[in-house]
Formats: sequence, structure tokens, C-alpha cells
Amino acid sequence: MILDELNFAELYRQQMQQAGRTTKAPEHWDARAEKMAEVCANPQDPYLVQLQSKIDLRNASTLLDMGCGPGSVCLNLAGSLTQVWGVDYSRGMLEVAGRRAAAMGLQNVTLLNKSWEDDWTEIPECDIAVASRSTLVADLQQALIKLNNKARLRVYTTHTVATSFVDVAVQRAVGRPVVELPNYIFAVNILYQLGIHPKVDYIRGPNCQNKTESFEQFSESVSWSLGTLDDTELQRLFDFYQQKKRMGQVIVPPSRDWALVYWDKTQTL
Repeated sequence: MILDELNFAELYRQQMQQAGRTTKAPEHWDARAEKMAEVCANPQDPYLVQLQSKIDLRNASTLLDMGCGPGSVCLNLAGSLTQVWGVDYSRGMLEVAGRRAAAMGLQNVTLLNKSWEDDWTEIPECDIAVASRSTLVADLQQALIKLNNKARLRVYTTHTVATSFVDVAVQRAVGRPVVELPNYIFAVNILYQLGIHPKVDYIRGPNCQNKTESFEQFSESVSWSLGTLDDTELQRLFDFYQQKKRMGQVIVPPSRDWALVYWDKTQTL
């Protein structure tokens, strides 16, 4: 089979459908905004430290952070730029980002309530466009095109390396069907078919489900990703946890890897 005969944009959409993945309502993220600020926006977070070290700000004065959440990227880089825009479809996330910006004394932050699917006319063209941990969208090709077209210099996106947010062994232990999502390979191939040859690097961050000192911590972290567990699922998870403890085994992998897929803007698509 010839590579160019494969439609990776369509294969991505098919994989999302097979996984049963649908876009979560903004209210889902509104309810998680405060917690996300604690977990994901700390300037010393290993993921953020690594990501920011890889973003080239040379000759850049403006930045677009798409799917900004509580401002994890744009607020931490605002001190090095003239103006940053944080965009998210969750008003709750933007409210938290706004409070954080005020607490940090930042005067160069503009927050916009937009989704990937909305009209982006209101979003200005920026030197740097970033989409950090926000690229698991319904139509990845359109998302990548939009980012590319809003950037003057460079685009940085991060995607999962694994095909699941929850360790497969945990999903099986609680009796849930294993859900495999499209990973970074789809982004690389979609960009290739758009005429863009991106670079790929990797970021190793802590696994948010690696809080295993107690079963309560572990079950809470699993529920964060899988949703509420019923009594039967909780018992299965407890049995899994206890067995791993007795055998002295690692309960879940200690790290979660992300792929940084990035490129220099060369053309408007």
C-alpha cells in the first residue's frame, strides 16, 4: 500500500468514533478548573518545565495558547512576551486563568472564549501558536490547519504517546472496555500530507494516576479519568491494588510521555 493513498485525517476520525470519544461539554471542564490549576499550572511542573524549554521565542513578541485551560502555558510565558492570548471553550477555565493572571500582576494577557470548532476570526495572528495537551479534538486536521494559519513563526503541539489516558491493566481490572485513542502518529502523518514536515520530541511527565500511597488516592486519580466508579468497579480496583501491593509490583507506570510535534510556519493552508 502506498502511504499517500492513506487518508490519515479520516483514519483519525474513525479511531475517535471507534473509541467512543466525544467532545466533553464545557461544563465538564468548568467543574475541574480549580483542580487543574493546582495540578497542571504549577510553573515547576515537570511537563511545563520541559515544554517551555523547547519553545523557541526568538524574534517572537506574541503567543496564542489554544485550549489554555487555567493558563498553564500562556501565563508562564507572558513575562517574556509583549502580548499573549489564552483561548478555551470552558468559561470556568478562563475565570481561573483570569484570577491567576491578576495574582501574577500580568497586564498583557487576553482571554477568549472559543472552541476548536468556532470561527477564529476574532483570534489574532501571533508569532507563536501553542496547543498543549488540548489536541484530542473531533477533527485534528482542521485543528492543525487553524493553528498553522494563526502562527507567523512557529507552532507547538503536544499529543499523547500512549493510546490511553488510563493504564490498560487498570481498565481491564475494573471491567471497563479498553479504549484506545489516536496518538501523536496521526498528527505527524496528517501534517506530512498537508505538506508540512514537523519535528518530533518527547516530554516525560509524572503519571497523574501514580498517587498510590493509599487506595483512596489511587481510586480518586482513576476516577478522575474514567469517571465515577460503581461499587463493583471499586471492589475490582481495590482487589487489583491489593494484589499489586502484596506482590511488590508497580501499580501503574510512574510517568506519562507526551510527544511534542512542532514546525516552522512556511505557508498558509
